[in-house]
Amino acid sequence: MLMVHSRREAVHASQQITIVNKLGLHARPAAQFVRRANAFRSEIWVVTAAGRFSALSLIDVMRANLDCGTVATLEADGTDAEEAVERLARLVKELPDYDD
Repeated sequence: MLMVHSRREAVHASQQITIVNKLGLHARPAAQFVRRANAFRSEIWVVTAAGRFSALSLIDVMRANLDCGTVATLEADGTDAEEAVERLARLVKELPDYDD
């Protein structure tokens, strides 16, 4: 469920996701995820039990250890936060299973 909180022009959005790619968010899908995240103006994070990681940084996304079945929360703050969270959540569901 997408949650949105707005204060004037600043918007906070969050949505729980589950990693379904059988190999998890390893190199290629993580790079695709980060490229898409960087298309937005909002600050975006992936939050797991291990911590809060910048979705704008490939190193951070790789450090998040997003293996298949991992449940995480996408959070975004900014003018396009809602769109960012919705599109990134959809991307996570649609990423192909690459064999690196």
